[in-house]
Amino acid sequence: MTGPRGPRSRRRSPGPEAAEANTGGPGGGGGGVPSASGVAVYFSVSSKLTKADVLVPTSFTSAGTNWLITGSDSRAGLNRQEENQLALGHDIAGSRSDTIMLLHVPSNGTRPTLVSLPRDSYVPIPGHGYNKLNAAYAFGGPKLLVQTVQNVTGLPVDHYMGIGFGGLVSVVNDVGGVQMCLKAPMKDPKAGLNLKAGCQTLNGDQALGFVRTRAFAEGDIQREQDQRILIKGILTKMTSPGTLANPFAIVPAANGAASAITIDQGTGLTQLISVAFALKNPVTTTAPIANLGLSTSVGSVVVWNHTEATQFFHDLAHDQPLPANLVTGSSVQGTA
Repeated sequence: MTGPRGPRSRRRSPGPEAAEANTGGPGGGGGGVPSASGVAVYFSVSSKLTKADVLVPTSFTSAGTNWLITGSDSRAGLNRQEENQLALGHDIAGSRSDTIMLLHVPSNGTRPTLVSLPRDSYVPIPGHGYNKLNAAYAFGGPKLLVQTVQNVTGLPVDHYMGIGFGGLVSVVNDVGGVQMCLKAPMKDPKAGLNLKAGCQTLNGDQALGFVRTRAFAEGDIQREQDQRILIKGILTKMTSPGTLANPFAIVPAANGAASAITIDQGTGLTQLISVAFALKNPVTTTAPIANLGLSTSVGSVVVWNHTEATQFFHDLAHDQPLPANLVTGSSVQGTA
């Protein structure tokens, strides 16, 4: 499925000083001149960014900017004790993309849109035929996933950001935990999850269990909502006025985030600061779905609604608001 091509606006990335002046941080006082602490944070964090050749040239065009954001089940950096603590199992080689989201940041100043692309979406993968979307990551890493997402959405991917299980735990712990309010308890031994109802601060281990559990009536669809909520919670905490005003609070969190993620070679800290603010209050939804459980030779898959998806990605490409019936939002539910 390929979306229509739209106009791509011309964009210029501001330098680090502009980013700090515009966002008020990190460490900047919001007065247009970055503080010494802000400059120190900038260069400290920049030195820890992990970059990879993952973007794929395409003829597709779009207004605004598109980010592909992934969370993989990579155990890299975790020892056996940590795998036990996080209920991750052992001797699981390689990595698969557990979370796949597309963030569209419009060029006209309207709210960004964060779209979950179900990992079991049944799509054509270049060189591999039809399979689940996350199989692209397993077959060819983030680069093949980028190519696949571009082909099925018709949107060019301008930037990429990925994080593994261990990285997520580190980032949440570095920001001092993330507040979450639950309407009902969430318990899932398979995900190492045991949360009570009510408002509480999740540590890294709990946050990982929160986004891993599939113990819902709608399985992955609810989990995708939880993933979007957690991302918003992390970035709201990292970009809060209190955190940004205190360089001693932001340095560990920013350094931890920088060393935990992988980005494309053209992305720098300026763009990461920008996307952090974009993710604080986006429109959230899931790609339009026609069938949640079609049985195929590759297992049970999710089939998109072709007509609605074509309109959906066309609207994003042209910075148009999505029809209300295609915006599902995000809310937390108790486990089934």
